[in-house]
Amino acid sequence: MKVVIVGGVAAGASAAARIRRLDEKAEIVIFERSGYISYANCGLPYYIGDIITDPENLTLQTPKSFYNRFRINVNVHHEVIAINPKDKKVLVKNLVNDKEFEESYDKLVLAPGAKPSQPRISGMDTENVFTLRTVEDTFRIKEYINENHPKSVVMAGGGFIGVELAENLKELGMDVTIVQLFRQLTANFDPDIASMIHNEMRKHGITLALGQAVEGFEKKDDKVKVLIKDQKPIYADMAILAIGVSPDTALAKQAGLELGIFDSIVVNDRMETSFYDIYAGGDAVQVKHYVTGENALISLAGPANKQGRIIADNICGGDSRYLGSQGSSILKVFDITAASTGINETEAKSLGLDVDYVILSPMSNSSYYPGGKVMTMKVLFEKDTYRLLGAQIVGYEGVDKRIDVIATAIHAKLKANQLKDLDLSYAPPYSSAKDPVNMAGFMIDNISKGILKQWHLPDEKNLPRDGSVTLLDTRTVEEYNGGHVEGFKNIPVDELRERIDEIEKGKPVYVICQSGVRSYIACRILEGYGYEAYNFSGGFRFYNSVTSDLALVEKSYDCGVDN
Repeated sequence: MKVVIVGGVAAGASAAARIRRLDEKAEIVIFERSGYISYANCGLPYYIGDIITDPENLTLQTPKSFYNRFRINVNVHHEVIAINPKDKKVLVKNLVNDKEFEESYDKLVLAPGAKPSQPRISGMDTENVFTLRTVEDTFRIKEYINENHPKSVVMAGGGFIGVELAENLKELGMDVTIVQLFRQLTANFDPDIASMIHNEMRKHGITLALGQAVEGFEKKDDKVKVLIKDQKPIYADMAILAIGVSPDTALAKQAGLELGIFDSIVVNDRMETSFYDIYAGGDAVQVKHYVTGENALISLAGPANKQGRIIADNICGGDSRYLGSQGSSILKVFDITAASTGINETEAKSLGLDVDYVILSPMSNSSYYPGGKVMTMKVLFEKDTYRLLGAQIVGYEGVDKRIDVIATAIHAKLKANQLKDLDLSYAPPYSSAKDPVNMAGFMIDNISKGILKQWHLPDEKNLPRDGSVTLLDTRTVEEYNGGHVEGFKNIPVDELRERIDEIEKGKPVYVICQSGVRSYIACRILEGYGYEAYNFSGGFRFYNSVTSDLALVEKSYDCGVDN
């Protein structure tokens, strides 16, 4: 059996190695148009930032090492330019000498990955304008920085790569501005949770121009002039585009394979394409979202590696199935960690789901053990069914642990209120006896039983200030005086029973505190006295963080002086 693989990196290299482990006699040939067969795509920003100092650490395998270990023929700087499915041949171009030749196959694996999105922006060929996607891109950027010592950079795009690269360039001492078409960074987070990422970026000196569009680049002396729609231009020593990727499927389209959303390659759960004996995996394929069942594009290394393994199993006579992607991801943002899994509130509502959520701010470990820090969790579920839909967490220690527990719960199809039942490890340095994941489950369980009724941040603007409802802040006087929501009366929770007569009977009571704990206790007290009480999800700390960020986003951004 002869297997030809188009593309290396995650899916292609993973498929090749797995095929060899299952079939020692198979002939395996890889064609990779770049100079690298397998590299750490996610590590590229950290090489630019001198966190990873040895470039060889980025290249997980070389053609030589791959051959020595697996006896796989790797041809770098070779591009497959056509597929002939009828004759089971591919046309290959040697990019070094421009010679073309045909290669036959019994099984063909397409792993072309994704390419940087190329919007219609003028001046892309300006010498100090770069894109970041491949190892070659990384080396070009790093070489430019080492030779020219730029002091300022404009990043176009605020996805994962953009955020990571912005941090690394800032740590090199550069002034960094992120221009993002959308009004938030990192679209997998909801705007309220993304606000905490924004605040961390600003705290470390990153300038955010959100809701702004880059229209072009021009050379201005030794600088690049970044043209911003309806704003003054920004001048910087260099500019980098990190505005997302799209499936690199021109080859598949030419061959007549069935394509799906954004021209991605349609595959079944065995990773088989519409053509017999042709498989595909990685960033170029359309998958099913594990939570929604909808078609999706999810460009992550974990799913790509799994898909490569499944392809290999099926080529070698097995019957492995890909169950779908749920988009679990994690991001370092200076001192904090941000992670998500499943779908967010924005996505859920766009799909017409009746969604609710809890927001909590637990400590990373026991409150009495030194070093604990607050994390913010948003856990989403479907009303009535309590189907667990997704979660987003921002914090310091322990974020990765909690997001992975919830990701596992989603995969196991646990109900959101069943999070309370998970038996999770506990010792004071690592958690509390009631783990944050359990706490989310307790809250959702209380909602399901009618013990907890909530109001959310979007409800605040519609709360009447005419006396028809009672607005109550149960923090201490000092906390209240340090900042509060307009119209809220202050009665500290520990004084509530003695001052219960100050709250008029027959009116709903909307309660807030710093984190949501004291206000929940106040709600239970009020319910015990016959009131109808609603607890604010997230607390004033969350409210203040989100509303402060929204005010900055709303504020007109002055990009600088045109000189």
